[in-house]
Amino acid sequence: MVTVIKKGADKIIIQKALESIKIKKGLNAFKYCGKVKLEKEPLTIQKNFRNEW
Repeated sequence: MVTVIKKGADKIIIQKALESIKIKKGLNAFKYCGKVKLEKEPLTIQKNFRNEW
């Protein structure tokens, strides 16, 4: 998304432009840290996947 603020815009116009932008929340990856239980080492799993081709 692009917000255009023209040269010479006063503080009120800039604040209205910034308030109109909806901030998209990102994914909190730390929430899922340690949740997957693996039976093998990740590198071994990756090599097996690559050898399937």
